Amino acid sequence: MASYPPFVPSAGRTSPEAAQAARRARNHRSEFAIWWREIDRVLLVLVLTLMAIGAVAVAASSPASARRLSTSAVRLDDLHFFYIHLRWQVLGLIAMFGASMLPRERARQAGILLGAAMLIALMLVPVIGYSVNGAKRWINLGFSLQPSEALKPCFAIGIAWILSWRARDPKIPVIAISSGLMGMVGLFLMMQPDFGSSVLFAGVWFVMVLMCGIPVKRIAALAGAGMAAVVLAYMFYENGRHRIDAFLGGGTAFDQVDLAQKTILAGGWTGTGLWLGTRKLGLPEAHTDYIFSVIGEEFGLLACAVIVALYLALVLRVMLRLLEEEDLFTTLAAAGLTAQLGGQAFINILVNLQLFPSKGMTLPLISYGGSSTIALCLGVGFLIAITRRNPFLKREGFSLRQVGLQKPGAGK
Repeated sequence: MASYPPFVPSAGRTSPEAAQAARRARNHRSEFAIWWREIDRVLLVLVLTLMAIGAVAVAASSPASARRLSTSAVRLDDLHFFYIHLRWQVLGLIAMFGASMLPRERARQAGILLGAAMLIALMLVPVIGYSVNGAKRWINLGFSLQPSEALKPCFAIGIAWILSWRARDPKIPVIAISSGLMGMVGLFLMMQPDFGSSVLFAGVWFVMVLMCGIPVKRIAALAGAGMAAVVLAYMFYENGRHRIDAFLGGGTAFDQVDLAQKTILAGGWTGTGLWLGTRKLGLPEAHTDYIFSVIGEEFGLLACAVIVALYLALVLRVMLRLLEEEDLFTTLAAAGLTAQLGGQAFINILVNLQLFPSKGMTLPLISYGGSSTIALCLGVGFLIAITRRNPFLKREGFSLRQVGLQKPGAGK
């Protein structure tokens, strides 16, 4: 029997290990090419632009907050919050791109599982949470976790999943089930208390329910229930009552909202220039809740208008993309995620303009934040993953008639 010499790699040959590594590299390049082809690149550019603006805005507002929080024993560097924000942005980008790489089904599953975990964590906040500025919203896991922030993108995906059951069986009471989940989330949020987040969650849920084609009578009933909840909050939630009274009564010259309005107008149309603003030094939470006012002072009202236009473009871009979508879950989840991001942005902007009661809500993708920055980036990643589309496939567009949601009494 003939014997063969052992295999010896030569210049003209490739070892099995090298060939396998080359195949893996080609597969990764192919997966990236598919991802790049299917995602909404305009949406990605808008998000990255807002994050870049956020980095500059935090650099502008960091000195005000650092000096305000410095003591005789500990003096914070003027760019203290800027350096930390850059680290959180890097982690947020990792979460965003990682989530955007997921197929639509995997993104749905990940959102539901993470949402269930965050809902459990939200229930544990009254028991093991700790307080900051009188509100118990955080859990210490070796790092500070705010379950309500991480729950926001997952909530939209979970509600969309429940409402999409209607496409399989119109008899399933999806409105009642989603209402119960909304009520549970609202209850635990008010136990912290966090009225602002409760309003945002309720607004996202209401937008998604409206898209299900429910009868006008049911819409009126839900709106009435929402008004009743606001009245109850006004009666029994003291902090919320003070904020509403201050908004309706005009407040005083030392209210945060009044200081924010004066700060945003101090720079005129073009602003004072980076680090040249002075009004921001007396503004509480300059790097978080009132960063929009700092932008107005140092970069001008024109810069504020550009930011508003970017948020509007982001919302409009997603809505236009959904016009050609044929899947109910995708339509609802994308609309819910967009409503959450856009709603939070415009609440924050209206508060800074003294057109809305103070809510203690950050400007998404721009304000300084830890868990909130990662949660917002994760939500954007889910949005990009859910709206991925093969550009070579033509779609007819989703219609409520396909699932019978237009029938009278739907959602009972």
